[in-house]
Amino acid sequence: MERSTLSLFAGAGGCTLGFDRAGFDVKLGIDIDSDAISTYDANFSEIDSVQKDLSNATSDWLLERLELEPGELDFLIGGPPCQGFSSAGNGFWDDPRNQLLKQYIRYLEELQPKWFLMENVEGLLTAQESQYITETARKLVDAGYTIRVHKLYSHWHGLPQKRKRVFIVGNSGGVNFEFPDPTHHGISAVSPPRSITDAISDLPEPAESKPKRLEYASTPETGYQQSLRNEAVTDHYDTEVSDVLRKRIEHLESGQSMQDLPEDLQHDSFDRRASRRVKDGTPTEKRGGAPSGLKRLVPDEPSLTITGGSRSEFVHPERDRFLTLRECARIQSFPDWFQFRGSKTSKQQQIANAIPPLIAEKLADHFGKVMERNADAPYGDAEGGLLGFFMTKADSRSPALDRTHDKLSELRNRTQVEV
Repeated sequence: MERSTLSLFAGAGGCTLGFDRAGFDVKLGIDIDSDAISTYDANFSEIDSVQKDLSNATSDWLLERLELEPGELDFLIGGPPCQGFSSAGNGFWDDPRNQLLKQYIRYLEELQPKWFLMENVEGLLTAQESQYITETARKLVDAGYTIRVHKLYSHWHGLPQKRKRVFIVGNSGGVNFEFPDPTHHGISAVSPPRSITDAISDLPEPAESKPKRLEYASTPETGYQQSLRNEAVTDHYDTEVSDVLRKRIEHLESGQSMQDLPEDLQHDSFDRRASRRVKDGTPTEKRGGAPSGLKRLVPDEPSLTITGGSRSEFVHPERDRFLTLRECARIQSFPDWFQFRGSKTSKQQQIANAIPPLIAEKLADHFGKVMERNADAPYGDAEGGLLGFFMTKADSRSPALDRTHDKLSELRNRTQVEV
């Protein structure tokens, strides 16, 4: 069954890969970043792609390129990148830092896809005194979509990484749906969470400088490794570091971070930077200056969240070095045949920004089955509504999440959906 799919803010193509593997017909990927689109082209030769600023495009142009009419697109996927959360106020949709979100919703309203999936950082749940998430949910409901807001703990679903992201999924047919149950957590789990060792232990020792290819040194040790292997490995080389940084790395034991170093190895500004709260959504590693901290990963636990700074912050669980690009890609569930384009920094950012293919495939497979069961739903003619939301696994909520809970509950009660 062909399910036409468009990927906005496609990046390197993590979400595209997952949806493609689940049998969706991804027709086009769009991103403003030239390196990301080069990566996309290198790995999806049969999928159309465009490097374009979506604020300078039109829905008519998109529909013509897709050869579709409004309402015919089956699935819109992607997540508008966080540009730093603005202050709360009445001019939410006019704030420049909310413009990528505004563009995504504009295309949603004009393309009228039957289903959509939007991903973002967990900070949007409480950003701008909860205005970001509530305004977004309200706008989607007003556009006629039945939605759920769900914070997904990726290690509960088989990713060897403690990555938490917020997904908003919806449809224009009034279809009731749930998110998939965890497979690696809780009573329904069929397997324990995957560790970083499960992901990378079969990789050879990295080269000292950038090689084209490295042969595997051993057979795969886990099913996860087997699923990602290719004929050889690329982007697997060490990072040159200063003598003092090497001493810091060698001093760290499993699970330790910068705060565990002796005083003579502490960075002068670490204490100040570590305690400074980031209120505007800007990742610490993008602020310049000292690194936000070193951390040696724990071998029998999922990795911490892969970020743009992971190759200069995350220390291998058993070697005195940082993670390589390929190891970061493995942890993000990119297969070894997947090739990245651009500088080292650009490649790392592409890997970190991606929706992990494993998570995208799991969601695509789940919602594809929901679509099959509801093929005759009145898409485009149903009223929108908020079905529900999941924001934390904790037994209690923070005051900020309490505020979000109250505001989303109000929206849910005001837009009751008949199911």
